[in-house]
Amino acid sequence: MSDSVGWCLIESDPGVFTELIRELGVTGAQVEELWTLDSSLFDAIKPVHGLIFLFRWIGEDQPDGPIVRDSRIEKLFFAKQVINNACATQAILSVLFNCRHPDIELGTTLSEFKEFSQKFDANMKGLALSNSQKIRSVHNSFGRSNSIFEFDDTAKPKSKDDEAYHFVAIVPIEGRLYELDGLKEGPIDLGLIKPNTDWVEAAKPFIEKRINKYKEGEVHFNLMAVVSDRKLILEQRLLSLKTEELDEATKISEESNIRMKIADEEDKMKRYKIENARRKHNYLPLIVEILKLLAKDGKLVPLYERAKAKTLEKEKQKIGKV
Repeated sequence: MSDSVGWCLIESDPGVFTELIRELGVTGAQVEELWTLDSSLFDAIKPVHGLIFLFRWIGEDQPDGPIVRDSRIEKLFFAKQVINNACATQAILSVLFNCRHPDIELGTTLSEFKEFSQKFDANMKGLALSNSQKIRSVHNSFGRSNSIFEFDDTAKPKSKDDEAYHFVAIVPIEGRLYELDGLKEGPIDLGLIKPNTDWVEAAKPFIEKRINKYKEGEVHFNLMAVVSDRKLILEQRLLSLKTEELDEATKISEESNIRMKIADEEDKMKRYKIENARRKHNYLPLIVEILKLLAKDGKLVPLYERAKAKTLEKEKQKIGKV
């Protein structure tokens, strides 16, 4: 997809974001989707370096803590959101730029960008990110291929029923918990992380508070985690197992279990590549050929008429419910 179109909309998916950060040169990290806040799930993917929370935006709300304005701002990477369609990418990059874990290497592109923009204020950081050709190009490569069926509706008036979604990052930095929301004036200090406490446990109440704002049964949120490369963690565990003093049966069982998990990770990454290739593929030529064959067999118009009738019937049912 051409860079001239700005930042395109991409799917919020762990497979998309894992490949996206790796194409930007990041090593030692991946993105996992979380279906629950259960501690056992977080334990299975440790270490967790940051959380990305997607929610339906229901208007400006009061922050859960004070906005950082003191000298700490010099140690945090925070960028104002000035990019349309890329708030998830910005949130994930915010986690990576604030991560100090030895597992994760930013790579040349992101390291140079971080160094270049480090002294900028939040607004200038956002502008610099929006104008990064490399980051934009990689982001846009995960957009669905253009076709005649796509159109630009940016000029379309927004109705009160239109839903907007927003991403924020939650990260631990030097013993404190911060929320990075590009729509706010700065990082939000969520408080001290208690000693000998997993920072994720400190983050849960803030996530639960947001979820509780919605009516019971509504699903207008999504949670992802930036974690260390699971395969590398498992391979390291496999090496350390060799030096542990365990009986032979236990060691064989543990080794088998780890190798199964490694195979699962490899299968997952293969699946991600296939899914992303399908997202990027242009299906228009196939669709055109199918339409030609249907028309040749005299089936196209009857199918169109049936579809049109179903659509009209659905519209009548909607009007009847109002």
